[in-house]
Amino acid sequence: MKPTAVVFAYSEVGVRCLEVLLAAQVDVSLVVTHDDDPNETRWFASVAELAEKYRLACIAPASVADAALQQRVAELAPDFIFSFYYRFLLGDALLECARRGALNIHGSLLPKFRGRAPVNWAILRGATETGATLHYMVARADAGNIVDQQAVPIGEDDDALTVFRRVSAAAETILARSLSRLIDGSAPSIPQPILPGEYFGRRRPEDGRIDWSRPARVIHNLVRAVAPPYPGAFTFVNSERWQINRTKVLAERCEPAPRLARLTGVGGLCIADCVDGGRLLIVAAQADGGPIDLVRLAAELERAPLQLSP
Repeated sequence: MKPTAVVFAYSEVGVRCLEVLLAAQVDVSLVVTHDDDPNETRWFASVAELAEKYRLACIAPASVADAALQQRVAELAPDFIFSFYYRFLLGDALLECARRGALNIHGSLLPKFRGRAPVNWAILRGATETGATLHYMVARADAGNIVDQQAVPIGEDDDALTVFRRVSAAAETILARSLSRLIDGSAPSIPQPILPGEYFGRRRPEDGRIDWSRPARVIHNLVRAVAPPYPGAFTFVNSERWQINRTKVLAERCEPAPRLARLTGVGGLCIADCVDGGRLLIVAAQADGGPIDLVRLAAELERAPLQLSP
């Protein structure tokens, strides 16, 4: 008899992992996903469209506390419940409906970077690697026993989309290689420690504002952590909002100037001299009217550098 599953899923990881289950002939009796947020630009594949392609029952409830949802899952009594980048935490009433286990894919190497936006937070904190973790779900977020993990590197100039794609591939890999062992009952179940300071919250667009009183490397990490298709890092120059989409930390340094950063032009390049003496090359930026002509801007800045306010 085929194993049965109810799948809570969204985003690229949701699509790729749902495809793994279907390829393994798991009987997916219900897919639970989200309606796309009209305030967000969807840049990833759609779980709802995949479910429609395979004629799977698919719903998008406003809350996992919905009584009708809980009753439906309880009546299905699946062998497994899976959560693949679903945005709501599943409570005990749902988890207990899984006869053989409820499992989640998380986009970090647990116990590091628990919680929301793990890829973005890993880059923001300057991590040099992250990964994907398959683990059992418990009432506390991202705290259950680990089945499998796979690491991926984070290069010093990698942005969040680049790393997210690596994490998505790692998620698909660990589910595919663990699924048969979950089904036959031989999968590992390794307790993980609860590390202080490793729970991270949701990021908002306004969190992308650049604080020019911070060191060059910290600003660079922010830029790449929220680069498009995420909301982007931004600053105000002469009251105009600029979005800084790509930077690079230069090897050469400037004279440190505490509490004073400036944007200058050097040899046709736009460079931010930061308070710690670090220098950031501005590689891509845009204003409300579109991309900024950085070559032209550099020529103007050579004549009159701009102070950057925190």
